[in-house]
Parts: sequence; C-alpha cells; structure tokens
Amino acid sequence: MRPNKTRHLVARAAEILRDAGVDTPEVDARELAAFLLDVAPLAVFATDPPEGFEADYAAAVARRATREPLQHITGAAYFGPLELSVGPGVFVPRPETEVLADWAVRVLEGVDKPIVVDLGTGSGALAIFIAHARADASVTAVDLSPAARRYAASNAVRNGVGLTVVEGDMTDPGLLAHLSGTVNLVVANPPYVPETPDLSPEVYFDPHEAVFSGADGMEAIRGLVPVAARLLAPGGRLGIEHDDSTSRAVADEVRAHGAFGPPDVLDDLTGRARFVTASKVNR
Repeated sequence: MRPNKTRHLVARAAEILRDAGVDTPEVDARELAAFLLDVAPLAVFATDPPEGFEADYAAAVARRATREPLQHITGAAYFGPLELSVGPGVFVPRPETEVLADWAVRVLEGVDKPIVVDLGTGSGALAIFIAHARADASVTAVDLSPAARRYAASNAVRNGVGLTVVEGDMTDPGLLAHLSGTVNLVVANPPYVPETPDLSPEVYFDPHEAVFSGADGMEAIRGLVPVAARLLAPGGRLGIEHDDSTSRAVADEVRAHGAFGPPDVLDDLTGRARFVTASKVNR
C-alpha cells in the first residue's frame, strides 16, 4: 500500500468521525493512524503501512465513531511532558488540568522537600506531574478506585518518579491522619459534574464516580475542603478543579470553612473559571 493510499484512508476516516459528531475528526483520524503505524502523526502520510493496516484502522475508526475516547483506543494520554497509560476504569486526564498542575509547581518554588497530597488521583496525572517537576517532593496520591490506583502506580513507574499511592476516600475525615498539619500542597481534580444527561458521549466512558458529584456537582468538594484544611500546614496551599458553573460556590465553600485566606479563581485555557486556590492561614 502506497503512502497516498494512507492519505485517502485517513481522509475517509475523518469523514466518518465527522459524521459521528467527533469534535476533532481530522486530528483523531491521523492520531489513530499514527498509533497503528507506530510513527509520529506528522509522519503518517510518509509511511507505507504494513499488511493488515487497512482492516485494523477501520476497526479503530469504528470504535472512535461510537464516541469511545481516543485515549481508550490508543491506551495513552498526554499530560504536559508525561505519557500516561489510560483505559476503561480510569478517568482520562484533560488538557485543561495542566493549568492546575503548572500552578502547583509554581507555588512550590522555594519550598524545600515539599509534602504534597493529590486527592482523587485517577491515572496519577497531577501527582506525577508534580513529582516529575520536583524530584525532592514527597507525593501521596489518594484514590478509592482499585483500577485508578493500579494505573497511578504503573504510570509513576513509567515516568520514573516516586509516588506513594494510597487507598482512600477524599472526603474521609480521618484520611492520612499521620500527615495532619504537615502538608505543603493539596491538589484535587475531584468529581464535580452535576448529574445531567446533556454531556458529550465520551464523558460517559469515564467511571461515573470520577465525573459526577450530586445534583449540583459539589458533593465531593464539600467533603474534601475540611480534609485539606486538616492536612495542610499553616501557609500550605490548596488547589481544586471544578465545573465552570460552580466557581462561586467552590470559592464560598473554601471561604466559609474558616481555615483559609481569601480564595483566588484561575481560568482554564479557554478562559473559563475552573480552579479555586487558597492558602491556609497561620493559626
């Protein structure tokens, strides 16, 4: 099969994905081809594929046309400099969460051997990003899901970082009792989507408990704020990702607890308010 045939197959795949409602059909069609050819996306049209590619590619495109996430098909998600293994049973990290990850690394500047906790780690994206940037950090990643913990532990090894993966509920008042009052940074990308049927089909491939959090999307956040307050040392920082419809409610929740100074709101890459940060006051 000549490379121009590859171009034709990718163009046809993009049409199929566009008709299926995929947001980025051309990108996904090329990414799937690159995955099967084991080349960079830019090299797809310069690659003569092996025997059997056409059938394998058609099968992969058919899966994506059902709106199964691209990352489930390729088994990988990219998060900053990291390549993470993902698949059914674990939340696929989104690019917008890199804003919270970058903030986390910035606020740890000047902190020697920081102690960090990631509540609801999923694939380990935030925890591993921080550990990758700060080799001197002691990072604990918490999740209730056995599948998520397996992915997080595997991804830490894959990316060459040390990580302590712990079974736990981010809203448990007694979580990580041995770290109470010692933590420099708590980050959380909790379930925060209000229960609704009006989301893109890809969302429903993620574990329900990693996405949805009650009618208003606030159940997990209400529970984790006091846990973070207990864990943090005076001056420690908290960063929470949230739905763009609940920014004010999350800030109010943090403010009402009483352990934190005035919260700040950060925007994601599209300008939507998606993160609340705060410092624990010195008491």
